[in-house]
Amino acid sequence: MRAQIEQVIEAIRPAIQADNGDIFLRDVDEETGVVSVELVGACVSCPASTVTLKAGIERILKDRVPGVTEVIDVGQAATELGERPVSL
Repeated sequence: MRAQIEQVIEAIRPAIQADNGDIFLRDVDEETGVVSVELVGACVSCPASTVTLKAGIERILKDRVPGVTEVIDVGQAATELGERPVSL
């Protein structure tokens, strides 16, 4: 599952980088299907990053990788808590 997710992220990365952002895979919980990513660069301050995450990245991963149930941005979660995530 992780290898498939990595391939999909590599395929969509250029579109995110075109807007001065980037995406990094941080974790895959194969039991729950939750994929943790970190959006960086312009994505951090972009008001549309949640839409990009849910309507774009999550939809694509669900379509292309069986078992994916949700995609979360660990960078956004940490920012809301006032801390930076530890890189894996």
